[in-house]
Order: sequence, then structure tokens, then C-alpha cells
Amino acid sequence: MGARVDIAIVGGGIIGVCAAYELAGEGRSVAVLEREDICAIGGATHSNAGLITPSDVYPLASPGALGKGMRWLLDSGSPFYIAPQARPRLGRWLWMFSRASAKQRAEKAMPVQRALLRASADLWTEIAAVPGVELGYEQRGWLWSFHDRAAWEAGVAEAAEAARFGAASAAWDAGRMFDEVPGLAPGVCGGVFYPEDAHCDPRRAVEELARLAAGKGADLRPRTEVLDIECNGRLITRLVTTRGEIVADTVVLAAGSWSPLLGRRLRLDLPIEPAKGYGVTVPRPTAVRELPLYEAAGHVAITPMGDRLRLAGTLELGGLDTRIRWNRVAAIRRGAGEVLAGAAQLEPLELWRGLRPCTPDGLPIIGRSPRHDNLIVAAGHCMLGLGLGPITGRLVAQLVNGREPQIDLAPLRVERFSELARPSLPRPMVAQRT
Repeated sequence: MGARVDIAIVGGGIIGVCAAYELAGEGRSVAVLEREDICAIGGATHSNAGLITPSDVYPLASPGALGKGMRWLLDSGSPFYIAPQARPRLGRWLWMFSRASAKQRAEKAMPVQRALLRASADLWTEIAAVPGVELGYEQRGWLWSFHDRAAWEAGVAEAAEAARFGAASAAWDAGRMFDEVPGLAPGVCGGVFYPEDAHCDPRRAVEELARLAAGKGADLRPRTEVLDIECNGRLITRLVTTRGEIVADTVVLAAGSWSPLLGRRLRLDLPIEPAKGYGVTVPRPTAVRELPLYEAAGHVAITPMGDRLRLAGTLELGGLDTRIRWNRVAAIRRGAGEVLAGAAQLEPLELWRGLRPCTPDGLPIIGRSPRHDNLIVAAGHCMLGLGLGPITGRLVAQLVNGREPQIDLAPLRVERFSELARPSLPRPMVAQRT
């Protein structure tokens, strides 16, 4: 029969660990099965920008997103790049992404993303306040920097739109920018400051949450790969792993970019595309404040983490390919130099790349499987996994324990993509009376 637990969580990244933290805290027996190490280096969180951004109301699929990206598609050093590949699943994903980017659809997604991020940010504050917990957590806000006046004005307009959903912001002119940011590079014409936002050391945050979960009784099993999932009708009956078999009353699929591979074994279609991002860690100059920055033109985040700076960015759709494209690394370093003088010349201490699990509409998948009575999916958090981890863990625990989720999960349900995938047919001609 194998080992028996109440809940088996497949995936030991930020989402799986947050779910384990919540469920173990309620006295449930939990096993976390991770094919690599907890917070695996190739996953989405290990060395990312470390940002917790309740101000970010715009989902990945927003009006004009694909149009902007089309200008960059042939440039492998651009912020958004699709590597040449023959994968029908990617073509289908891009079709759904284009439909989800329509203004009406994106506007429906914005309050959902805001509600999730705001609730999760509150939970991060609670976690950071637990005695003995060291996350490197700071709530200092997030400052976007612009070199082009038209782009700055557009950024101010976007911030005003976000304010409709409760996201606070302030427009800073060049004078304010140079007063507030020591070492700011020449040419900056203005910025937008988001005071709600916070940051932490992402790897330390996941490891601390894993430690807390283990302290509450969670069984963490790194280097335990799920090889097969056996079912009987609508029930998952057994997980076959590289370290024995597991029988669980409930299974939580939280394997990030690898979730679709396991989903296919369950005849469950999860349209999640891996999006590779890069992080470059450099020494932090003594003059640099504890204030995360963002170079808006190149989409580069610059996050202080103790005596280091994390430079992170880019989105590359290339499947599960983890090869490094050095021109993309160079673009991140150049972008950082556009904000902080001399940042591009700082000697790299660490180079990282990881795969972020992106859904076509930019919202995560959180909900029960339509095909299985004891499977919950918690995956597809795009570039917001760190920010959304705690609320996802809380929602998973509420589902497992039969409680009403505190946030409406209808927009996040597994089966929502079937409508996006359908071909868009022209409306039939209607004869007009004369």
C-alpha cells in the first residue's frame, strides 16, 4: 500500500511549501514531494527578484502585451523572446494568450489579481513577524524609473488606472528621483513609486517556510520524483515515486512549470508554458538604498538583498530548455546600468535562470480538478509565485478542509481555458430590412 498521509503535495517550491505550512499548521499529515531540492535552483523562485507587489494589478495578458512583444520576437536579447521551436502546444498557448489580452477580458482579471496579491502581502507581513524567522523581508515600496518622458507619462497613467483597484502610487519628477536615489544614472526623467510593495530574499523565504512547516509536522521529501499517478475512476489512489509509494486522501499538484507533464498522466489539460527568467547577483554598492528599483524600458528589476543586489528580468518562451542566452544576461546588466550608475560593471557573484509557469490569461490555476475528486491544482503563477505563495497556501488549505475559500476561485478554476481555446468565428451576416 505504501506510506499513507492526509495530503501529498507534488512540488517543493514556494507554492507547495506554503500549502504545507498552512495544512500542517491545522494538524494535517502532509508530505511534500520534490524531484530536486526544496526551492529547486531551476524553479521559478530560487534567485528571482524577490518582489512582493500588491500594486501589480496588470496580468501578464494585458491589452497590447502581444503587440509590444511582436517588436521583440526576433531579438533574442529583448525583454520578451520566443525561441524558434516546433511545438503545437505553444501555438495554442499563444492563441489563448492573444484572446485573453483583449481589453474586456484583462479588465476582469485585474481585480482578481489585485485581491490575491493584497491578501498574500498581508500574510507575508504576518509570516515575517513570526519570532525567529529571517526572510530578509522589507516593506520599502518599489520605484519604477523612466528615461523617456512619454513613457513616464504612460507609466503615471497606468498607475492611476491601478488606483481604481486600490493600488497606491505617487509620481516622482526627475528632481525627486535624484534626491531619493543615490547614484541614479543620468538621463532619468521621472518615476512612479508604489509604497505598498515589499521584497525579501526568495530562497531564504522558501527555506524558512519549509522549516516552519517541518516544525509543524510536515514531511519534506526532496529528491523524490513522482513517476506515475494511479487512479481508480475519479480517485487518485497512489503516487509512485523514486523513493517509494504514497497513498494520500488528497493530492495537491503544485509542480510549477512541470505541472502539465503530470497533468497529462491524469488526462488533465493544463495550458502552462515555462517562461525562463534570469537573475544576476552582484555586490551592493554602499550608497545604494534598501529600495527596489525597476528599469521600465528594459523590464529589469534591481533588488537590494543585504550586501548584494539582485538584477533580474526577461521572459523567454522556450519550453523546458534551461540553456543560458548570454545576450539576455548582458541586457539585464545594461538595463540595471540605466538606473544605477556603474551597475553594469559590477562583477557578477551568481548567475541564475529559472522557469516561471505562465498561464495564457496570467492568473494562476487554483481549484479542484474537474476529473478527480481528490486532486487540487495550484500552479501557473507566472512571475508572481513569491507574491502569491501565502494566499495560495491558505486557499488550498480551505479547499482541503471543506471551508469556503476567502477569495472567489471561479476565475481561477482549472477548466476556464476551454472557452479561450475555441476558434473565434465571425458573426453571421444578418439581413437588414429595407
